[in-house]
Formats: sequence, C-alpha cells, structure tokens
Amino acid sequence: MLQWTITFLVLALIAGLLGFTAGVGAAAALVAKALFYIFLALVVISALSRVLTDKTH
Repeated sequence: MLQWTITFLVLALIAGLLGFTAGVGAAAALVAKALFYIFLALVVISALSRVLTDKTH
C-alpha cells in the first residue's frame, strides 16, 4: 500500500511541475493522501495489536 502512496505522490508532483493545478494533480494528491492515512492507521493498529498480545514481557 505504501507503494501506491508513493506512486500517487510522484504523479501529483509531476502534474504540479507541468502546471496542472486541477484535475490530474488534485486527484493524484487526494488519492496519495487517503492511502497515506489508511497505511498509517494500519501501522498503528498492527503495533498496538502486537504490544497488547505480547505475553512474554
């Protein structure tokens, strides 16, 4: 999922450099942002799950 985030971030940056302020650039940035937050939430849930289920303190 992180790969998709990076891909859409790169697309947004390229579109911005080419002067596309709306449309492609905005859509790619929106998708990249959404994927980033989804990935971040999954990492936090995974870390909490590992800490809470670790019985070998």
